[in-house]
Amino acid sequence: MSATILEGPAVAEAISVDVMQRVEALKEQGVTPQLAIMRVGERADDLSYERGACKRAELTGVTVRNLVFDEDVTTDELVAAVEAVNGDDTIHGLLILRPLPAHIDEERVCNALATYKDVDACNERSLGAIFTGSGLGFAPCTAQACIEILDHYGIEIAGKRAVVIGRSLVIGKPLAMLLLERNATVTIAHSRTAELEKLTREADIVVACVGRALMIGKPHVSTGQVLIDVGINVIEDGALVGDVAFDEVVDVVEAVTPVPRGVGSVTTSVLCKHVVQATERMLV
Repeated sequence: MSATILEGPAVAEAISVDVMQRVEALKEQGVTPQLAIMRVGERADDLSYERGACKRAELTGVTVRNLVFDEDVTTDELVAAVEAVNGDDTIHGLLILRPLPAHIDEERVCNALATYKDVDACNERSLGAIFTGSGLGFAPCTAQACIEILDHYGIEIAGKRAVVIGRSLVIGKPLAMLLLERNATVTIAHSRTAELEKLTREADIVVACVGRALMIGKPHVSTGQVLIDVGINVIEDGALVGDVAFDEVVDVVEAVTPVPRGVGSVTTSVLCKHVVQATERMLV
C-alpha cells in the first residue's frame, strides 16, 4: 500500500486563505502589512526565492519592498539599511536572503535586525527565543513549514518519537525545538550519527534536512512512519530531488512529503503569515 503524499501546495493555499483574511482585517484598521526583502547580487537561488515570495505576497495582499544591493556593498552599508528598516513603521518584516557574499560580516548584519521584524529568524535573539520558548520573534520559515504540514494533515506530534536528521541553525536545531515545544520526544541526528538506520526506523516522525541527495532510503524507514523531506538537491542529470529516496520509501512509510511540491512550496506562505503576525503584534 502506497503512502499518503503530503502535498505542500494544499498547505500553502490554506495558510494563504487565513493570511488574506487577516490582511483584510488589518487594512480595515488602515494598515497594510509590508515585507522588505534584502538581496545582494544576482544569485540564481536568491532570485528564485524572491520571485516566489513576491508572488505569494501579492496573492495574500502583503506588499513588498525590494532592497537590492550590488555585490561590492559593504557590511556598514547593509547594517545601515537594516537599521533603517528597524526605524520604518511601514515595514513590518525583513527577509535577508542568505548566504551573503564572503566579504560581508553576515552575523553583524543579521544581528542588527530588530527581533520583532525578523520574520525568518536570522539573528541570535530570534533563535534564542525559539530555544527558550519565550514566544518572541519567529521561527525560520522552513522549520515552521514542517510543523504546518504536520498540522494541516492532522498528524499528531505530542508524545511521538521524532528524529531530525540535520543540525543547522536554519532548519535542524530550531525544528527540533519546535517539535519539543509540541511535546514530541526529539533526537537530533546528522550524517555522522552511528547506527542512523536503526535510530530512524524506531521513530514515528522522521525529518530529513541534512542536505545530501537521496541519503535516506528503505533501510532507514519502517511502516507507520511520517517522513518529512526538507532537502532540495540537483543531481547529475539535472533532476531536483530531496534527501530521501522517494521511490524506495513510498511503499513502506505511512506518509511522506514529495520533492518538489513538498516543504519548499509552503515556506513563502509561512513568510507572509509571519509578516502578518508581526503587523498584528505592532498594533497591540
